[in-house]
Amino acid sequence: MSAAETIHVDGVWRAAASGAQREVLDPADAKTLAVVSEGGVEDTDAAVAAARRAFDQGPWPRTPVAERAALLRRVAELLQRDRETIALTESRDTGKTLEEGRVDVDDVTNAFRYFADLAAGESAGRVIDAGSPDVHSVVVHEPVGVCAMITPWNYPLLQASWKVAPALVAGNTFVIKPSEVTPLSTVHLVKLLVEAGLPAGVANLVTGAGDPVGARLSEHPDVDLISFTGGLVSGTKVAQAAAPTVKKVALELGGKNPNVVFADACATAEGFDTAVDQALNAAFIHSGQVCSAGARLIVEESVRERFVAELARRAEKIKLGRGTEDGVECGPLVSAQQLDKTEAYVASALAEGALLRCGGKQPEPSEVRPATGYFYLPTVLDQCHRQMRVVREETFGPIVTVESFQTEEEAVTLANDTEYGLAGAVWSADTARARRVAARLRHGTVWINDYHPYLPQAEWGGFGKSGVGRELGPAGLDEYRETKHVYENLRPSPVRWFAG
Repeated sequence: MSAAETIHVDGVWRAAASGAQREVLDPADAKTLAVVSEGGVEDTDAAVAAARRAFDQGPWPRTPVAERAALLRRVAELLQRDRETIALTESRDTGKTLEEGRVDVDDVTNAFRYFADLAAGESAGRVIDAGSPDVHSVVVHEPVGVCAMITPWNYPLLQASWKVAPALVAGNTFVIKPSEVTPLSTVHLVKLLVEAGLPAGVANLVTGAGDPVGARLSEHPDVDLISFTGGLVSGTKVAQAAAPTVKKVALELGGKNPNVVFADACATAEGFDTAVDQALNAAFIHSGQVCSAGARLIVEESVRERFVAELARRAEKIKLGRGTEDGVECGPLVSAQQLDKTEAYVASALAEGALLRCGGKQPEPSEVRPATGYFYLPTVLDQCHRQMRVVREETFGPIVTVESFQTEEEAVTLANDTEYGLAGAVWSADTARARRVAARLRHGTVWINDYHPYLPQAEWGGFGKSGVGRELGPAGLDEYRETKHVYENLRPSPVRWFAG
């Protein structure tokens, strides 16, 4: 396998049919990190055909669940064996810190182990009482078939695992298309699947752009399910392309997530410090390039100035640089395009009346921040309101906007005033109020006095334009299964409805 043979079809690594290649850039210095194949429609069709054969004719769908689960556990072991290598790849490819990369590998490992245990521990089917001892009626799960997976650039390996692990343990075959910006860890994952003993044709990979690869996967008549994680505009196109073939569709389309802080959460020095620290974590982890980022800080007016001043002071101290350098806390944005978008959002916010409390520009170059890198300072924008573009749209950068409220009702109204509904948080020392507000938030995940933890056992998904379908948890496995009702008459007899 040469460096540019990153398309995997029917067990064989190959170059693109057209011979086209793409340079993958290191966002810390904009230099070439790797060269990958630039797949097209021909490569995509070949990958789907291989997955179709493997599902219709191959052994994987008929392999006992215990054996499929055992393969997932082997993959988990291999992930831990290669932990440092993968973490370094993820850090250099996405710009995140090396420590974040290590956490990602551990989370991916946990996902594979969780779905292995979940599937292996299930019963053979749900028995239904048919009202007769002569009838055995059971609902069983079966694989969907050929699954197409399109993953984002911010958490390429983690998002791949949320799709690949349940799809495989359910007995499906698949074609995966990672983001053309960050494909390298997904290539490594497919290598580990092969090493673990997955039959040829079950896992297929096409590196290339959303158009044509993602577009072709979305419309392909031999694809039974399409799972997409990314932006709203692209997700809408995926759903439209999938509609004529009525394939199953799962979409996770991001969010504009409120982080609601009540004054009583800041009544003690420890409470104040924790709430500010978590607001930093919510907004600036991975330079804000997180679908669940707490990009909207909604703080009670009585503590607003104190809270925002401290937030800005700490944001200015965040150590920005190449993610592989010791001591760096925040890396670059993933691409020049993302840097341009961030600059445009800040400019529009200032033009609409926002008050810049810190950041708002690229940092000065240093030994850990090459001048050619896509770095942007953590930015706090105060005195924001709902009509601002920066408040309405998903910025996916190191920007936090600040709004304020005076009553609980106003806090709920502000938090829900978004077309998205992915995640949010409530901070309060009053347990009853925190739970009351959390219950009223129209978001798929709500944290109380915390931000950003997730559990493999809990379903992940959103309301509104944050998407359809669920990942993780039992529902995440069910996305990749169909149900079949098997009705067995143990003592069949004529119906005698008609003469004869």
